[in-house]
Order: sequence, then structure tokens, then C-alpha cells
Amino acid sequence: MDLPPLEQAVARLCAADSRYAPDAYLFLNEGLLLTLQEVQTREKQVRQISGAELADGLRRHALASFGPLAKTVLERWGIRTTRDFGEIVFVLLAAGLLGKTDDDKIEDFDNLYDFDDAFRAPFRPRPARPSAPRRPAPQPSRRDS
Repeated sequence: MDLPPLEQAVARLCAADSRYAPDAYLFLNEGLLLTLQEVQTREKQVRQISGAELADGLRRHALASFGPLAKTVLERWGIRTTRDFGEIVFVLLAAGLLGKTDDDKIEDFDNLYDFDDAFRAPFRPRPARPSAPRRPAPQPSRRDS
């Protein structure tokens, strides 16, 4: 079976560097394309996105794709921090599969958000809001005749 070009490239990358599962690269590519599309739609122009914008787009993509299992799926692929997103980006850059500017650096992905807060917190039960005290229902009056 012939693999599409990106999948072939990812298979070669993973054979050389096994820190991340092939699905992590494919997920990042999907999230990158979605984030670029969001930026283009919002700003009516094509531009390169920052590491922070990509990491936020990947957060949204993971939540939309995997819901409460997002953190579990990412961890299974070897992604535990936003720095891991950057590591994958820079592996793709080194392979010539992504473009970069002179200003791009791996540190752009450091500590952008906590994975537990980003992927678990949205699904934690929220404390019940205290309701206003209820007044007793009016009792029918008794009339003695």
C-alpha cells in the first residue's frame, strides 16, 4: 500500500526520532491548517502564525476532536507540554516540510498553557451555584363557617 507523501515523510521522521507517534505529526499538521484558515478568515489575509497561536489552535483542535480524552490521546502520542508541539514543528522544519522565519524559535512554544488546565478543566464538574432561598408556598387559608 502506498502512503501519501506526508505520511511517508512522517514515517521516516518517526523512524529517526521516536519521541512522538506518527499521529502526533498528522494531528499537528491538521491543527496548523485549521489555525491558518481561522486566521485568514478573521484577518482576510494570509500570514505566518506564531507559536502561541498554533499552540492555542492545537488546544482547540484537540478539544474538538477528542473532548474529555484530549489530554490522554496527546500523552499517548508523546505530547505532554506545549514545548512538545514546538519540538514537532522544528522536526518538520528541519525536514523541509514547513517554512519558518528568522524570528521563529523553539522557545516560542515554552509554557504557553498547562495541559491539565487546558484539557481537563473544561470537563470538570462545576460547583453548583447557590440558589436564592426559596419561600414557602402559600398555604390555602381555612375558613371556619
